Amino acid sequence: MDSREQQVTEVFVEVADSLIADFDVIDFLQKLSVRCVEILDVAAVGILLADEGGVLHVLAASDEHTRLLELFALQYDQGPCVECYRSGRARTNIDLADPEATAHWPLFARSARETGFVATNALPLRLRGRVIGAVGLFQTDPAPLSPQDLTLAQALADVATIAILQQRTLAHSEAERDQLQYALNSRIIIEQVKGILAERWQLPVDEAFRVFRTYARAHSLKLSQLAREITEGRFDTDQIRTAPAPPQSGTVAGI
Repeated sequence: MDSREQQVTEVFVEVADSLIADFDVIDFLQKLSVRCVEILDVAAVGILLADEGGVLHVLAASDEHTRLLELFALQYDQGPCVECYRSGRARTNIDLADPEATAHWPLFARSARETGFVATNALPLRLRGRVIGAVGLFQTDPAPLSPQDLTLAQALADVATIAILQQRTLAHSEAERDQLQYALNSRIIIEQVKGILAERWQLPVDEAFRVFRTYARAHSLKLSQLAREITEGRFDTDQIRTAPAPPQSGTVAGI
């Protein structure tokens, strides 16, 4: 089995685990966004989820630049992910220097190019015809993604949808909405904690988040649980900075 096949296998093993055990959906999606960068050979990935009003929010991103870019796109109600979510159809191999793209999404296209991206793709998060969000793939290489890569990318987007909804036998749509809203609310708290820790520790936001996640995983804590304790002043963040590094896992890396 080559490296890419093993990475894909590990993603689906993680999804199988998530369906039978209590797990942290935000941490899962964060890891999935990073793994998508590795598997698909794209520069950055953002995963967006719609709230009860149909407004998209960034739930996970492979790096801080992607999160800021997606927030910028949503602020001005434009960009491929917004249109992908609304139509339920993928928007692929978009050249951000193409006159049609710059005319259609002027603010988004300019901000993306300034960030260093030259092409983008948007895939729906969908389950049985219902669209709950979108995945944005950003490229610094202008070469189009192959049909095989796009098929795999959509499969990973479907995986993310399964992880978000978690239970395939939810009896009522109201239960689904509650679950999605809880995930969105948790993400907001985590974003607050990222800023708090970055300022408190004088670290870049990405590095502060990495330290925070590492501690949570080493102590079997959900990111949302630990974040709430920090924002409510019930957890001493010095414990995170002084904690020893966790031991390396086995031969198969978790996502």
